[in-house]
This record gives sequence, C-alpha cells and structure tokens, in this order.
Amino acid sequence: MPETPDTATAAGDPAAAAGATAERSDLRNVAIVAHVDHGKTTLVDAMLWQSGAFREGADVADRVLDSGDLEREKGITILAKNTAVKRRHSHPDGSVSDLTINIVDTPGHADFGGEVERALMMVDGVVLLVDASEGPLPQTRFVLRKTLQAKLPVVLAINKTDRPDARIDEVIDEVYALFLDLDADDDQIEFPIVYCSGRAGKASLTKPANGSAPDSENLDPLFDVLLDTIPAPTYHPGAPLQAQVTNIDASPFLGRIGMCRVVEGTITKGQQVAWIKADGTSARTKISELLMTDALERVPVEQASAGDLIAVAGIADITIGETLADPDDPKQLPPISVEAPAISMTVGINTSPLAGRDGGTKLTARQVKQRLDAELVGNVSMRVLSTDRPDTWEVQGRGELALAILVETMRREGFELTIGKPQVVTQTIDGQLQEPFERLTVDIPEEYLGALTQLMAVRKGRMENMTNHGTGWIRLEFHVPSRGLIGFRTAFLTETRGTGIASALFDGYGPWAGEMRSRPTGSLVADRAGKATPYSMFSLQERGTLFVPPTTEVYEGMIVGENSRADDMDVNITKEKKLTNMRSATGDELVHLIPPRALSLEQSLEFCADDECVEVTPTSARIRKIILNASERARARSRAKK
Repeated sequence: MPETPDTATAAGDPAAAAGATAERSDLRNVAIVAHVDHGKTTLVDAMLWQSGAFREGADVADRVLDSGDLEREKGITILAKNTAVKRRHSHPDGSVSDLTINIVDTPGHADFGGEVERALMMVDGVVLLVDASEGPLPQTRFVLRKTLQAKLPVVLAINKTDRPDARIDEVIDEVYALFLDLDADDDQIEFPIVYCSGRAGKASLTKPANGSAPDSENLDPLFDVLLDTIPAPTYHPGAPLQAQVTNIDASPFLGRIGMCRVVEGTITKGQQVAWIKADGTSARTKISELLMTDALERVPVEQASAGDLIAVAGIADITIGETLADPDDPKQLPPISVEAPAISMTVGINTSPLAGRDGGTKLTARQVKQRLDAELVGNVSMRVLSTDRPDTWEVQGRGELALAILVETMRREGFELTIGKPQVVTQTIDGQLQEPFERLTVDIPEEYLGALTQLMAVRKGRMENMTNHGTGWIRLEFHVPSRGLIGFRTAFLTETRGTGIASALFDGYGPWAGEMRSRPTGSLVADRAGKATPYSMFSLQERGTLFVPPTTEVYEGMIVGENSRADDMDVNITKEKKLTNMRSATGDELVHLIPPRALSLEQSLEFCADDECVEVTPTSARIRKIILNASERARARSRAKK
C-alpha cells in the first residue's frame, strides 16, 4: 500500500497505533444501487471507457458487467460484480496522484437482495441512481433502506435526463420524500445531486432542462463528487489481519475463489491465515493466490491492505460470511445476515413418462441434491429443506424470479426437474398465522384503472396511494399478500394490453388474508399418450387456448391447454381422422389452427394450479398434473372433499 501522509503519521505515532484510525487516500469503494432498468450497468460502461479501461476501437459488448447469459437475455443484473477504474487526482497543493475507485454493480431486483446486502458490506458509500422519468420505485426503496441502515453516505444521480418525458424536479422531490419516509438522519439527507446520461457518458452538477443531456462533455463531475463525498477506507495501524468473504466465484484453474474486503491489516500471497468458519471454529490455511481487480480483469498481486477488495484462492470449502484472520490473533468479524425467504417451491427429479428423452444428462436425485447444496454456497438468501420424499426438496427464496432463475440455470446445465407451484412461507407469531406481504407499484394508462382495481380486489390487494402525473398514465400503490402476486404478471399484462409496468417489494408479515380465488379457468388435460394431431386440435381450440403445436409428443396427465371454463377437462388431442373410401361432397378442406400460446418457464410456474407442477428439461417446460392417471385424480378429489 502506498504510504500517504495519513498512514505515515499514524504509523510513526504509538498512540495512533494503539487506537486511532488512518485512511487510504488513494482508494474509494462505492456501490451503484438502483431499481431495475434505471441504467446502472450502462453508466458503469461509460465510467470504464472514460477511465481508459479499454483500448481505442476495442470490441466491447454493451452492459459489459452483465456477463451471464441470463443477465443479457433478461436485461437485469443478477449477481453483484465489481470493477476498478484508475483516475489521476489533483491535490490542493498542486501534486497529482493515482486514485483507484472500486465500483460494485448491484442487482436492482429485490429477489436478489442478498447480493445487495453483501455488496454494501464491501463499500464506504453508494451512488443512488434514479430514472429522471420513472422516479423512485419499489426496488429503489429497498436498496436505499439497506444503504441507510448501513449508515453509508449517498450520492444521488438523476439518470436519463435526456428522456423526452423527464421530470427532474418532481423526481428529486420524490427522492427527498423517500429519504424522510425511511427515517434518514440529517447527515444522510444532505446528499449531493449529479445529473447524468449514462448512454451519452455525460454528467453535470448543473440541472439540465427536462429532455436535455447534461452540459458537460464527460463524467468528470461525477468522479469529482465521488471523491469528495465517499470517505476513504479507514483502518487501525498495526491491527491484525481481518478480511471477510462477501461472495464466491470459481475458476477452472484456481478452483473456488473467495471475494473479500480487507478490513484490517495486510494479506500477502503464500501467507498462512486463520480461516474462521461460520460456526466459530478455525483452521490454518495458505493463500495460494491473491488477486485484485483492474478494470474487468483479475490480476495477481503480492500484497493487499486494509480497504482493498481482493480474491483469494487455495481454500477449497470457503463460504460467504467467513473470516480470514491473523493466525496468532484470530478475531472473527460479524456474520452476514439477510432477510428471510418469502416464497418456496419443491424441486425434484423428473418423474414424467418422457424423463431422459429430452436432452437431459443429469437425472438422479443425488445429482440434483449436490447442485442445490452448491447453490447454497454462493447464495445466502436461499434455503433448501428436506421433504417427505427422498427425491424432492423444498427450495425457499426471496421471490418467484430468484427461484425461476435457479431452475433456468439448472436446466441449461443439463438437469431434468419437476417443479412444484410456488407457495408462500408462512410464520406463526403469538399463535397467529401470518403470511408475507408485498408493496406493489404499477404504472398504467388511465383507461385500465377499473380493470386493474378489479384484478387486485380478488387478490386481497389494498390500494394505498394513487398518483396522476397528467400524462395519461397513473401510478398506483397496493399492499397485497405475496401469494396474490403468484400468477399476477400474466393477468396484469393481459388486462393492460402489455402496456403496464409492475414492481413489487417485500413489505413484512401480516395476518393471513383468508382464502383467495385462484385462476378462474381450468386446464385441458391429455387423457392418453401420443402425438398431437391437427385434426383433434381443430375441434379442441374451441374449448380454450392450446399450449402445444401439432406433432408434440404428449402423455396422460400433461396440460395441453387452458380451458375456457373453471373446471378441468380430459381431452384426446391425439385423435386422427379416419380414412375411408368415400369422398366428402365439399372435398377435404385445409385445417386452420390458431397458433398455440407458448409459455416460458416463469409463465408456466405462474399458470400452475395447486394439483399441477412443471416438468423442466433442457429443451422444454411442460405443465402436468401431479397425479397423471385420471382415475387416481378423481379418487384423490373425492378423498379431499370428505
């Protein structure tokens, strides 16, 4: 670590070494937090380009930190990642020094809140990014609440000021109201404001006109505010090593890698350290490789000091929350705590008649259990519990999206699974059954107000606020049980003709809201195995909406469509037209089929009824009845009524 005036004074003063703190003036650690799609990753792209991280003319993808396939496909950040940019900093005395800014890009979706909580433990301040048109939304509240709880200073960045519908003044007022609502103290609410256009790579301290880009040529004003507002990392000179694992990664060459922040002391490559596990036990181990981030690359280093964000290799079973400490004076850091899961679903092996015939290579219960256990290593906000079946487990997470992302990742790895309908995780408090609730915010055109209000009424949603911006759009806020949002997305997009925008945030537990009507339609269930024929599908499409195209292989108990009525209907979708030697008077006519409605994995999970599940393979997702045989299903219904 370079010796700064602060560190030199502290190191030469025994009194300072005993209890005073020193700071790293050459380093800043900052997280960028925001709601989904407010432009975090795009802004980081611009910061990297303007800091010389990429050579001129380099072929670099947009949203370079969203490196995962699912992140790019869905346009969201799922895993928190960090990068480092180098800046030349001019001091008041005229001298110039190098400054490193470690930037952590965090997820904006509350389902991945565990990533946000861990990221905030690595930094000394945050940039709160807010869209100049949409303003603060539920995930803005979530990430800001975590920031204020951590007592971190905030820089407000109003992004996308060049949007035609930008409303900068109103958005700033809404942010101040949000700070007050979250009980921010006086120091926290006195935050600087920077006006940005991440896509244009511009930032300014001067407020532009609505719909205009900032008046500067680059992001230098933002960098200057970060330097002035975000405090330098502090440490106690002479203190023993303490570093906490905040994330886990893997390398084909180095094995498991622990991502850490060095809180105290120094750490060197090849050093013997005390590895303090979550249960308090410790063991000696060796740091075989020490890495730090430079732009997007991890580069080997010989030593790192307090405040640095590092990656260590050589500890095969290291997990999140554990501490690396001085072997002669091991002191454990407080464990990482995250909010409890609110949604659960069952995950088991594929038990359908088509198991093993759809491209899957990992079919056994042992392989599924090992993969779920591996997920727990890097995901502290997820839990895996046993069930009464040896080949099925209950997986709990923050929300439907987090669980669906896990299933989608596993199917791409070659697993074949049976996934149960998502359920809420209830609690009994003082003898009263309680369930999780959500704060739902929707933006819709005014003409759909009645339809949405009716949709929320059957889901036990209570409207708490309505805002009309005078643009033909209104914003509604609801307090609704989490189970009321299971399957909500599809109905919401249907009622608003695909124009509505909805965001939800966990809002604590409350008394059980009572019985809730499930989807008003039933299922079309195949009554035999075979291939779907156009002849049969032509007559069935009058009964409802089909999910499968012609020639699809089906089996008894598989859901092939949605019935227009409330009850299920067993149908023969494999019936073929009988051939005769008699010609019809009108001749054979071409069969006109309505295109089937293809359901994604998330839509399939939403569609499921209580007695249905989803068969997931590398190439498809099929909805099926839990009990495939129609006679057995009828007997089970009779027993349930008694």
